[in-house]
Amino acid sequence: MTNSTSTSTSTSTSTSTSTSTANLASYSALKQGDAIAFHDILTIRLIQPSDLNDIITMLGDDKVNQYLFFAPADESLYQGFFGPIIENTQEAINNGVWPDSPTFIIRDQDGRYMGMTAITQVMFCSGNHEIGYQLPAYAWGQGIATEACQLMTNLGFNELGSHKITANCYGANVGSYKTLEKCGYQLEGRQKDYYKLEQGFDDKVYYGMTAEEHLAQH
Repeated sequence: MTNSTSTSTSTSTSTSTSTSTANLASYSALKQGDAIAFHDILTIRLIQPSDLNDIITMLGDDKVNQYLFFAPADESLYQGFFGPIIENTQEAINNGVWPDSPTFIIRDQDGRYMGMTAITQVMFCSGNHEIGYQLPAYAWGQGIATEACQLMTNLGFNELGSHKITANCYGANVGSYKTLEKCGYQLEGRQKDYYKLEQGFDDKVYYGMTAEEHLAQH
């Protein structure tokens, strides 16, 4: 299981009118564990222990996990995966640095869980990061995935020193790869019949962006 697999289940084709372009103050607040305004009436902050139940509930939804190779799974697997991420996040906040795998939780003004997004360092490849995002079904179609993708992209290139950011998803997951394309990612490859489904197979598609491409877009 990898937290960086881009498997958004949003089928929205709309684009947020407030594309996430966090400034230095916003990045600083996020690094300290504070919530910042996100997508008009939502907030986003680094993951906390209290978020785990909402994540597990989301990943147990068949609508969400149809394009997630690591779900559904036993709760102990999720706890074993997210537990170290949460611990590392708390340590990083205390030390005033970014976590190893910055993972963020999105909530509405009433505290309702609206999704998660993350950017992860690719092992053994300094400056290479992967991004991912997952939303509960009730949060689809609102442009949240697009803004989450844009925020992770900007964070990688502006704060984490990325020279390359990648993402991948199921070939049939139109919502996910359309989100990547809206944010400027280019299709870079396809592995045929990578995922085994209940009936048949699906491809794995790869998207990417370089720091130079990101700079040209902004």
